[in-house]
Amino acid sequence: MNRLDSPTPKSFSYPVSTVERAERSLICSPFRVGLFSAMRNQSVPLNAIAQENGIKNGYTQHPLSELACYNALDWLIQVGVLRREVDGQGITDSFRLTPLGHQLIEKYQGQNFPAPSWRDSLYNASIRWLRLPF
Repeated sequence: MNRLDSPTPKSFSYPVSTVERAERSLICSPFRVGLFSAMRNQSVPLNAIAQENGIKNGYTQHPLSELACYNALDWLIQVGVLRREVDGQGITDSFRLTPLGHQLIEKYQGQNFPAPSWRDSLYNASIRWLRLPF
């Protein structure tokens, strides 16, 4: 089984299918690399990503409603790219990268995501809609 290995001290190995699904989800998401680059260093709150703030901060390609933004971020949580930030009071409305997310974003530093193929978009949409675990 092929795996993605990271050169970081706490490296994790992931099955190729997991990495492919996560990368496809990133590429098909409405977010730009700048959002995930910011998440490498700090948590990013939902209100900085949704609406006009997303465009102003360079995080989205077009304005997203708060619900659409949350749903897209939630999908990236489900595929293992993001996690919710937790503070002393519990879960917050902020998001951070997981170790898998860090590994994938390293690949795209300083460049944009490639445009998804129609096949990738269709496959991602069908899995997301059906919430299939593969």
